[in-house]
Order: sequence, then structure tokens, then C-alpha cells
Amino acid sequence: MSDDLKKGLEGVLVAESELSSIDGDAGRLIYRGYTIEDLARGASYEEVLYLLWNGHLPTEAELEPFTEALMDEREVDDDVLETMEKLAAADERPMAALRTAVSMFSAYEPEADADPEDLDATLRKGRRITAKIPTALAAFERYRLGEEPVDPHPDLGLAANFLYMLTGEEPDDIAAETFDQALILHADHGLNASTFTSMVIGSTMADIYSAVTGGISALSGPLHGGANQDVMEVLIEIDESDLDHREWVEQATAEGRRIPGFGHRVYNVKDPRAKILQERSKELAENGEDKWYNYTTTIEQFLTEEKGLVEKGIAPNVDFYSGSVYYQLGIPIDMYTPIFAMSRAGGWIAHVLEYQDDNRLIRPRARYTGPQDQEFVPLEER
Repeated sequence: MSDDLKKGLEGVLVAESELSSIDGDAGRLIYRGYTIEDLARGASYEEVLYLLWNGHLPTEAELEPFTEALMDEREVDDDVLETMEKLAAADERPMAALRTAVSMFSAYEPEADADPEDLDATLRKGRRITAKIPTALAAFERYRLGEEPVDPHPDLGLAANFLYMLTGEEPDDIAAETFDQALILHADHGLNASTFTSMVIGSTMADIYSAVTGGISALSGPLHGGANQDVMEVLIEIDESDLDHREWVEQATAEGRRIPGFGHRVYNVKDPRAKILQERSKELAENGEDKWYNYTTTIEQFLTEEKGLVEKGIAPNVDFYSGSVYYQLGIPIDMYTPIFAMSRAGGWIAHVLEYQDDNRLIRPRARYTGPQDQEFVPLEER
């Protein structure tokens, strides 16, 4: 057994997976063999969920009942809505509210007593979680605005329905397609911190509600989720300054300030998901306000070409463009990470199912570095 210390499990293989693969040098991401470009431009989020959970893209005959099953599970219990209202009134953070909601879902699970090794039942539970997260999240935001929740729309897909429940208005085709693509892009991404957390919990044969709640908790940390919120806050700061956006970035970098949305633990080139969202940002700009697209493209060009970040292996990641895309869709900034969780829940569920199919309790070691041979002194003599 090796005693080499791998801080942060850097480069350590802990599992085999057929779900997703990342080539950080080529800027390539695949889900079950399909490139992210093909899936984002040709499939729906529901199709990608089916692919991750079932191993193949659905036929029309398979997709229809799958989508209907998701739609049938969208409603959440009144107790969950009441809790969302109380958390909104208490000014709770959206990620914490989402964590609470998913944990509460289990109280109303019709298959709560299913055998933990019944993976078909686990998948059905995961489907319910995935269907209900948008409803609970949209309700929380409505309560924060002092408005009543909007019931799920019976004819809209998951992405369009979330935007509908958030605003009370059906999104146009561009908005719906853009958000659907964003969900696809965030559905899975190897063994990142939140996915690994979910998998560790799943390895104990805890229920899928526990695993997804754990994933949400891990994603809430600023070193994992939240970078797209940071990007948008910087863009707003630039917009409100007296400087041209290029001048602002030049001054900020000269002062040693880091611009969020650049660099990735895995990618050494531009994140392929960022390229797709950049296209969507441009399309949104052509049909609305263009300054956010202009800001991001100019900043990318300045930092990568003139500052030479590409040569250093630092390029835009998915968060650099997702922040402005969500903002153009009218989504509140502090909802960006919960939306990430809404999408990634599908990937967490897939990884738990895959791991539990050939389960072994995850139990790493730690090297002890504390004192040895301490002499015990009774309490009355200390």
C-alpha cells in the first residue's frame, strides 16, 4: 500500500466510469461517448438525463414516457413550499434553501422503504428529485419577491418550465433553448468535488436524497460553485465604473486582481462549454442588450492574447460565459449556483447508481502526524 500523500486526491484514480470524460489538453468533454457540442446543439436536457441514467440516447418512443414521468413528479408538498416561504422570509441563502428542500423531499417519498440495493427504485427516487428541484427553487425565488409560486406548466420541458415558474411568463424560444443548453453543459463533469461527495455518500448505501443533499452542500463552497456569480458581479462593477471595460481590466490586472472565470483544475485550454455559451451569449445580444457579450469577449481577448494566459494554460472556463448568459435571461445572480445544482443533480444521481452497481465502501487513509507516547494525567492532577 503506497504511503505517497496526494493532497486533494490530485491524480488519484478511485473509480471507473462510463458517464463522462474530460481531455483537458484538447478541450474535449464527452458524455457516454457523445461530444458535448453534439449534445448541446442537438439534444434536450431530458435526452441527456436519459443518456446518463440509461446508457443510450432515447428513441422518440422512449423519450415521451420518460418526459411525461418527469412532468408527473414536478409538484412538491405544501410543507416544502411553506418551508421555502419561511426560509425566504429569513433571508436564507438560495443554496441552503435548496439543500433543505431536497432533504425534505424524502419525507414524502412513496418508496421510502425500498431496499437500498434496489437500484431501479433509487433511479425512480432520483427522477423525483430532479423533477422537483426546479419547482422548489422557483418557489423560493418567488417568495423572496413577495409573490406566490407559479404552478408547473403541463406542456413545457424542464428548462422552459423553470423559467416560466420563475417569472410567470412563458420564455421565448431563444431563452428556452439557451437555458436548456446550459443545463446540458452542467449535467456532468467527471469526479469533481460535489460528484465525489455524492458518490462517497452513495457508497455507504445511504439513500439518494442524502447523496444529492451532500452534493449540494459540496457545491455551495466558493472553491467549487459560485464562480459565475463572481464573474457577473465583476461585469456589473465594470459597467458601473467610469472606465472603459478594457481600461478597467488593465488597471485591475496591474493591481494584481484576479479576474474570475479563467483557469480550471482540468482544462489547460478554453473550456468547450464556454465556447458554446459564448455563442448563446452572442445570440442573446443580437436580440437584446449587447454590452455583456462585448465585455466578456473583449476581456477574453485581452487576457488570453495580450496577457498571454493561454500560454500559461489559463483560459476561460464555463463560468466566464454562463454568468452573463444567465443575467441576460433575467435570472438573479445568487441563483446561479443553485441552477448549477439543478442541472448537476442528474449527474450526481447517475454516478451514485453506477457506483452502487458494483459498490465498495469508500474509505481512504490519513497519515497520522500528531504526538506519540503521551503520558496520561488524571483529571484532578492536570
